[in-house]
Amino acid sequence: MKVVCVVDDDPQVRKSLANLMRSAGYQAVCFASGEGFLASDYCARAQALVLDWHMPGLQGGDVLYRLKAAGVSLPVICMSADNSQALAEHALEAGAQGFLGKPFSAEALLALLAQLLGGAR
Repeated sequence: MKVVCVVDDDPQVRKSLANLMRSAGYQAVCFASGEGFLASDYCARAQALVLDWHMPGLQGGDVLYRLKAAGVSLPVICMSADNSQALAEHALEAGAQGFLGKPFSAEALLALLAQLLGGAR
């Protein structure tokens, strides 16, 4: 079972995405902050990361930078309530492989995950 980490400061978003991941056959591991995720051993164990862009403390871009600096390579999908084209481009330039503006459909997230993970769960 593939491990997908979810990093979002909103507990309702974390709960909802964790339930979605589990229903789709992924193992979901959630973190309330970028700092919490980076301090965990899931940086090296996760197969994908769903990352909120705007959070207190480390922003999504900061997390991407630190992952890159540490040599960690995993597919990252950034998400934000600011679904502007400029932010989407910025996230992709920072190293994300996908970007979803909130609110997004469960199908859109699962399709993007399947694409990034080669369809396997």
